[in-house]
Amino acid sequence: MSGRSFYIETYGCQMNVADSELMAGILSEAGHWPADDPADADIILVNTCAIRESPEDKVIQRMAQLAQRKHLRPDLVLGITGCVPKHVGAPMAARLPDVDLVVGPDSYRRLPELIANAVAGPQVDLRMDPDETYDGALPVRAGGVNAWITVMRGCDRFCTFCVVPYVRGREKCVPPGRVLDEAAAAVAQGCRSVTLLGQTVNSYRFGDVGFAELLRRVARIPGLARVRYTSPHPADFTGEVFDAMADEPPLCPHLHLPVQSGSDTVLRRMRRGYTKGEFLGLVETIRRRLPGVSLTTDVIVGSPGESEDDFQETLRLMEEIRFDSAFMFKYSPRPKTWAWKNQEDDVAEDEKGRRLREMIDLQERISGEIYRSRVGGVVEVLVEGPSRRDPSRLQGKTADFKTVVFTTSARTADAGDLVEVDILEATSHTLRGRLVLRGSLSLRP
Repeated sequence: MSGRSFYIETYGCQMNVADSELMAGILSEAGHWPADDPADADIILVNTCAIRESPEDKVIQRMAQLAQRKHLRPDLVLGITGCVPKHVGAPMAARLPDVDLVVGPDSYRRLPELIANAVAGPQVDLRMDPDETYDGALPVRAGGVNAWITVMRGCDRFCTFCVVPYVRGREKCVPPGRVLDEAAAAVAQGCRSVTLLGQTVNSYRFGDVGFAELLRRVARIPGLARVRYTSPHPADFTGEVFDAMADEPPLCPHLHLPVQSGSDTVLRRMRRGYTKGEFLGLVETIRRRLPGVSLTTDVIVGSPGESEDDFQETLRLMEEIRFDSAFMFKYSPRPKTWAWKNQEDDVAEDEKGRRLREMIDLQERISGEIYRSRVGGVVEVLVEGPSRRDPSRLQGKTADFKTVVFTTSARTADAGDLVEVDILEATSHTLRGRLVLRGSLSLRP
């Protein structure tokens, strides 16, 4: 089959963004080309996330909408990829009869072959490959100043609520040479920042290269202004990682630390591998070793057996630590997980909602206080481009991962520039200011 145009819609986490760029690279290498709009595409792939229930439902609804497009154009190849098909399994094809491709995270190399074979009927490939890290497959990036680079796939932790080991398999690390080549290629394409991705990214090890050494090597790539990583597991940190972050200026002073709960009872039930006291000790160490570091987190409310006392313990933990921001979710049982099989979802939905609202209110207050403390100061911003809400302004990120929207007056800046911004006001999520006129722009090398 000759080349055709393709369009990839992405749902879920940064790992899925990286996977969509990987699929785009594989399809482009096979002679296909990207379309800017699904209406212009011969192939539409929806790349999915199964971590939470609501995104999965949204994807199923989207596939039903796209099926209507296929009724008007029978030659359209419609596929669903990623974690949802791996989670749901082969019955996905029966639930969505107009879908031509059902492809799991370890089968992207076969996409060109599966697309070619789709003329004969639906193609399903949900195999798990313990050796597949996509070494040698180069992504086609969507643009922007940051590149998402997957350094490890899968997870060995098996937290009771998490579906990742079941849909992405066991932990497997990308060779360090591949990571460095991909980061250098991203810089050559105009990226000033990279984010290293893994489900428990700080457990990375390939041969004699551990995570701290990988961070150092990436940070020393010429032209990189900033290096981030997500998401580390609190139980997998070593002092060498903090040494690297202190020594290498491109390593950003920001850590995402998913705590999930502040109750030892709940943490034990989740099989998280640490206690509340150990987590607090880790935070103390981080703040001592990395003064000024910003901390963000993930928290689940209403998990099986969570009592009101457990919930209040989590609120007290959040008050004590004062995370800069947090992703907060209601627990939803995910099929195939240990909790789904063995733990009763015994917290009522309205109670989950109440707890979530109370937690959000607390975090909004804390975030607002932290953000407003920056008013009157000057921050360095990596410019990303025009603000989505107000294109007359620019927006970007500080090194500690705060969004800044700013005016430029008589001067301007381009995406990828490092600039200084006077902070004039703040919300719980955004800093607002103006470009410093007395300073000079730090342009691309």
